[in-house]
Amino acid sequence: MKTNKKSSTGFQMPHVFIILLIIMLFVVVLSYIVPSGSYERLTNEAGISVIDPDTFQYVENENPIRFLNYFEAVYNGFVNGATIMGTLFISSGVIYLLEVSGAFGAGINAILKKTKGKEFSVVCIFYTIFVIFGVLGYGEAAYPFYPLAVTIGFALGYDRMVGTALAIVGSTVGFTSGLMNTFTTGVAQQIVGLPLFSGIGYRTIGLIIFYLIGLFGLYRYCRKIKQDPSASLLSDEYLNHNAETQTSDMAEMNIRHALGLFVFLAIIVIQGYGCIRLGWSFPQIAAIYLIMGVLLTIIFRFHPNEACQLFCTGAVRVFAAAFAVGMAQAVVVLLNQACIMDTIVHGMSILLENKSAVLALFIIFVFVTLFNFLVVSGSGKAVIIMPILQPLGDILHINQQVLVLAYQYGDGITNSFWPGSSLVQLSMCGVDYGTWIKFCWKIYLSLIVSAFILIMISYQIGYGPF
Repeated sequence: MKTNKKSSTGFQMPHVFIILLIIMLFVVVLSYIVPSGSYERLTNEAGISVIDPDTFQYVENENPIRFLNYFEAVYNGFVNGATIMGTLFISSGVIYLLEVSGAFGAGINAILKKTKGKEFSVVCIFYTIFVIFGVLGYGEAAYPFYPLAVTIGFALGYDRMVGTALAIVGSTVGFTSGLMNTFTTGVAQQIVGLPLFSGIGYRTIGLIIFYLIGLFGLYRYCRKIKQDPSASLLSDEYLNHNAETQTSDMAEMNIRHALGLFVFLAIIVIQGYGCIRLGWSFPQIAAIYLIMGVLLTIIFRFHPNEACQLFCTGAVRVFAAAFAVGMAQAVVVLLNQACIMDTIVHGMSILLENKSAVLALFIIFVFVTLFNFLVVSGSGKAVIIMPILQPLGDILHINQQVLVLAYQYGDGITNSFWPGSSLVQLSMCGVDYGTWIKFCWKIYLSLIVSAFILIMISYQIGYGPF
């Protein structure tokens, strides 16, 4: 991971693995403070396993977290995250074939020639692409493209942070909007009995607002470092990289490069269609990338042995990110063993009793935002939280669509702010967590404030139920 030099105080941000180990330790401590509790699970009409909100009871945890369990959780986290990790290795290995071929460099070179002096317009284009990825609910499926975003940022004369931000902020904006996000909006709406992706008009307004906030934050930073490169949050690397790239040459586009890029774009389109229309998940995504690998080997005439070696090199590049995925899953493993997730949700339900609708919506939004620190999975949180919110919404006269919106916004924004998820994304880009927070906190604060305003407006206008 690339970082700036140590500060004058000698402080250096802990490695991603250390931070995740600390979060795991935090869960262990919580397990001895928060009493164990459990809801009964049932299958609703949509075929989704959800909790029964009337069945909470405190239980005796017959399997408390012991010394060895803490370390076993890492392995078990790897098992739980195997589908994500496997897809990440496969897709990154295949994409590396395209990088080595020079196709990406040739494509970027062609774009730069046509946008000379208008570099930020290219940032806007790729930012929009990642927003679309988020809208489609790509989530972890977009991770292999993050290093490419960093490469694009460098090629445009910006620093590593610009490429990182256009990928992460763009994905966050799209994912939070929930327009066609099966994993959060889709699951939450099915749980409370709403038509799938209903209320899309209002969420489109939210998308536009979030899009502009993220784009403005990117624009300010790009303009600042262009005017004063020393203002970069990664100034040492940025100044050195600028000196190196002034003398570097990128390949010229040829028919093989164009064909390789066409295959790449076709795979992205197929992936989007498969996930939205055909219900694809990680096994199918991994499969189409393997097909892409075979096609690239033929197009660029790689020897099969050479292609395999290049594939391994590309896969190894994301080892740290894949390892972080497993460790993030280890947090969930410990939470499940401690049996405290249901207790935390039950505590929130008690807190909401006899509250006004406005105060209840504020508590829900804040709770989901904070709960995101422990549980990254959007669909996982939905099946735990939404069955609790549904009857509370009826009591407080809050439309279910408004509750889904509060959940969607609370889940989406901080997915790339809290370390549980953002550390994986940042490891793909080579940026440390402390530097990322320095860059993004104003953007995320603006997103959170605007999201809550949108929730309040939705309640006032009677948004839903559709």
